[in-house]
Amino acid sequence: MTSTRTDTRRAHPSGRRHLPDAPLLAAAEGRRPRHRPVWFMRQAGRSLPEYRELRATTGMLESCFNPDLVCEITLQPVRRHRVDAAILFSDIVVPLKAAGVDLDIVAGVGPVIAHPVRTAADVRALPRLVPEQVTPIADAVRLLVDELDQTPLIGFAGAPFTLASYLVEGGPSRNHEHTKALMHGEPETWHALLGALADTTIAFLQAQLAAGVDAIQLFDSWAGALTEADYREFVMPHSERVFAEVANAGVPRIHFGVGTGELLGAMGEAGADVVGVDWRVPLDVAVGRVGPGKALQGNLDPATLFAGWDVVEREVGKVLAAADRALEAGAIGHIFNLGHGVPPDTDPEVLTRVVDLVHRS
Repeated sequence: MTSTRTDTRRAHPSGRRHLPDAPLLAAAEGRRPRHRPVWFMRQAGRSLPEYRELRATTGMLESCFNPDLVCEITLQPVRRHRVDAAILFSDIVVPLKAAGVDLDIVAGVGPVIAHPVRTAADVRALPRLVPEQVTPIADAVRLLVDELDQTPLIGFAGAPFTLASYLVEGGPSRNHEHTKALMHGEPETWHALLGALADTTIAFLQAQLAAGVDAIQLFDSWAGALTEADYREFVMPHSERVFAEVANAGVPRIHFGVGTGELLGAMGEAGADVVGVDWRVPLDVAVGRVGPGKALQGNLDPATLFAGWDVVEREVGKVLAAADRALEAGAIGHIFNLGHGVPPDTDPEVLTRVVDLVHRS
């Protein structure tokens, strides 16, 4: 393989790769991209047969701590679909596992925590992440920077609230009863927990940034379970701190949650440069909630991918038209994406065709 790392980094005073023509970075920063950028959440995953073959004998968490495997899986959708960004293959609970939290990712269930965190003593006992514990992830980033040429690499982490919801509930939850009970019933303990998790998230993102990622995305997957008032009081200060602590890296910061239509204004205030929008809110409506001066990301309904190409083409067109109206209304850029992750049973050829369609738009 031929490395381009030295050439691309030499031109940038920070030592980070210099990618002035990358459409994703241009759109995120309010510059005019040569074509509309597109990437997909969970684009490196179960929808790709080459991924399933590679993962056949290796568990999820084991895969996430294997730099060579992370590099290969991250590159697969870039090769196949020609997307405008790679996103690091990982999981939002990886920094918790690295720090020493007893957890596993159970097939068909998701992250399962052996000992849920529900008291002040549990919070005090929660292990903190130090950068050395995620050295394999940083090593994977360095491998990818060498391989990706001019394609940006997005690093990511789970937001403090979403990490807290897994820790408090003990796993995925529909209603977040224990989480909300702790949040309202013991606010001091709650803020101590989110403060500790913000520290972990910051450390994880800083390790990725030091290794060379070109953008970061903060996933607050479960924030949509909250009212705006609760989000602003119990969650937003901690997400703000995460974004503030990585601001000096000078890379685009993306914020995304599911079912967060009522929170878009607050999420836009939390410090991100790009706000991800799920499929429930059209982008030309979302811009009014987020406000001008931010780029938007999204937001094709993932279920549309199963409806046949004529429908996919029509719905992609609707998203693009809404995005254009959002740009006229003050959004500084648009990054095409789904409104959530790629479903596992998606035909990869459909994704490839969507990328080509968006690039030609």
